[in-house]
Amino acid sequence: MSTKAGDILALERLRNGEKDALYSLYDKYSGALYGVILRMCKREDLANDILQDTFVKIWQKIGTYDSQKGKFYTWAYRIAKNTTLNALRKTDNLIQTEDLNVYDNKSAELTKPDYTALNGILKKLEPHHRRALELVYFQGLTHREAHEEMGVPLGTFKSYVRQALKQLRQRYQNEALLVLWFIEALAYG
Repeated sequence: MSTKAGDILALERLRNGEKDALYSLYDKYSGALYGVILRMCKREDLANDILQDTFVKIWQKIGTYDSQKGKFYTWAYRIAKNTTLNALRKTDNLIQTEDLNVYDNKSAELTKPDYTALNGILKKLEPHHRRALELVYFQGLTHREAHEEMGVPLGTFKSYVRQALKQLRQRYQNEALLVLWFIEALAYG
């Protein structure tokens, strides 16, 4: 049975309320969705909770999934992404839960990852290509939100993204291999 046919069967079973179908989809897609969630929230404990919430929402909202509008993974990815963004908004603590006097030395605080090499590669792209990638892959906007932000038609925006990925692939095969893998994993699952 092909992967697509297996998904169609599992989705139909899920619509009929069969929990085993959810377990099957979890086994197949949880790793990819967990990777997306973890990259966004950067905390394993929170990522595990969000992944659980994501599959609960998939269970609850399976009736809204339309295979004519896109792949199941894309739909599940949007649920995971939105669930993560909502969870990150909720994590603003109203009560101080950490002792901020623990660090005598400011250098002991966590540092942000160094994206210098990535920024250098992206800065060599044309400004509209770079902006398209930044909006979608680093700011987390959907293509629809990003095309409105840039003020260009949706089709034009999508071609900017494709052209930028193609340029990165052609120009920076060795340096950008990891970057492209990351970007394509987000875009296509």
